[in-house]
Amino acid sequence: MNKSPNFPCEGGCVCGAVRYRLLEDPLELHVCHCSNCQAVSGSAFVMCMPVHTRSLEILKGEPKLFSFTSPDGLAKRNRRCADCGSCVWGEITPEIFALQAGTLDDTSWLKPIAHIFVSRAQPWVEIPSDAVVYETEPEDNLELVRAWKSRDV
Repeated sequence: MNKSPNFPCEGGCVCGAVRYRLLEDPLELHVCHCSNCQAVSGSAFVMCMPVHTRSLEILKGEPKLFSFTSPDGLAKRNRRCADCGSCVWGEITPEIFALQAGTLDDTSWLKPIAHIFVSRAQPWVEIPSDAVVYETEPEDNLELVRAWKSRDV
């Protein structure tokens, strides 16, 4: 596994109008294959990196809030660049944001510890044998946090 970067580390949207600094190690990193993530990202999955809001510092720009109700009836709040539309993070709670891991400048150290909603994964996606796998989602998200903390870095 790749080593985690020295924190802080930075990232931002595609066009550079929004820039942020992540001050500490994330709570965890997982891949979500649910239909909502596929639709929102326009891809097969999303790499979701929950972080404490206190650990995310905005350096430039102001991500625009987009609120919507997902097809399964859940209220969703995402922050996107108003210029290029890149999703930078989702708001899980006021204390925790789901950073879109691909927006980090250096993604070489990213290795998700879990894949969730694999029951909805595209048939061509190969799940690594060392990943924790959930057919839907974990009953307790702290399972993912514990797995992240115990990973070999």
